Amino acid sequence: MKHTYRIKQNYEFRRLYRRGKSAATPFLVVYALKNRRSFSRIGLTVSPKLGGAVTRNRIKRLLREAYRLHEDEIITGYDLILVARVRMVGANCARTERELLRAMKKLGLVCSENGGEKA
Repeated sequence: MKHTYRIKQNYEFRRLYRRGKSAATPFLVVYALKNRRSFSRIGLTVSPKLGGAVTRNRIKRLLREAYRLHEDEIITGYDLILVARVRMVGANCARTERELLRAMKKLGLVCSENGGEKA
């Protein structure tokens, strides 16, 4: 299993919002920017508009787990920010995985099945 680092600094989030490419689905928005490293980093954004702390933490857990399960399929060397939308509030794990992969495919960050080449 690969180790993915977290993005926590505000200036790094702002850089990705400004310079990164984005892909949106009804459930989430993904911003991606190449990071010149051999590993990926992810950051999560869940607005207080989505609900209380329990709801927001559940959404963050779902997003982290969906990313972890498909980490081998996603190309490394990118900084990623996952921004939850209002429809994520009632989402289950399977739906979160589908939406994350959909957004990653739009950005061209999903490897094909044969040997980790770009699809």
